Amino acid sequence: MHGLDIVEELAVDHREVEALFDQIRALPSADARRKHRVDDLTIALVRHIVAEEEYLRPAVREKVPGGTALVEAAAGDGRIEATLRELEHHQAHDPGFDDLVDRLAAEAAAHVEAQEHRVFPGLRRSCTLDELQELGRKARHAKTLAPTRPHPSEPVNKLLVPTVGLFDRLRDLLSGRGHTI
Repeated sequence: MHGLDIVEELAVDHREVEALFDQIRALPSADARRKHRVDDLTIALVRHIVAEEEYLRPAVREKVPGGTALVEAAAGDGRIEATLRELEHHQAHDPGFDDLVDRLAAEAAAHVEAQEHRVFPGLRRSCTLDELQELGRKARHAKTLAPTRPHPSEPVNKLLVPTVGLFDRLRDLLSGRGHTI
């Protein structure tokens, strides 16, 4: 049996991110659980971004006519990562926390819109089912090795070095971060 292809895999990530935003919005402002949900959201988004950078974008550039321009037009991960880095240093009761969450939600929504309405259809038209399934397998594997936090000093392609993700997961284990997903 085959797993999800890359489009399905990344679309599932999008639904997970949307559900996490719904959970955050459902909690009262300044509730400490909002920070825990943001930590879960950060983990999900960083893993997703690494999988996209490693496998989705190269496939789109290679296989889709006009793929390089399409990838560049749909880019927005730098803004998402910058907002995640800002949120990492805020608690739910801090001034500006809710504004950062709202900004992140808008950035993530724009990302989902671009991916699902422009990038994914082009990739589906340009790849075979076997190619899409192989990319899905590789993306799932990349997410298991990916870090759980944004790392501003490292280019995304260097983040798949297993020690970066391992170090993050060890820090998370010791701190209890991310154990709600």
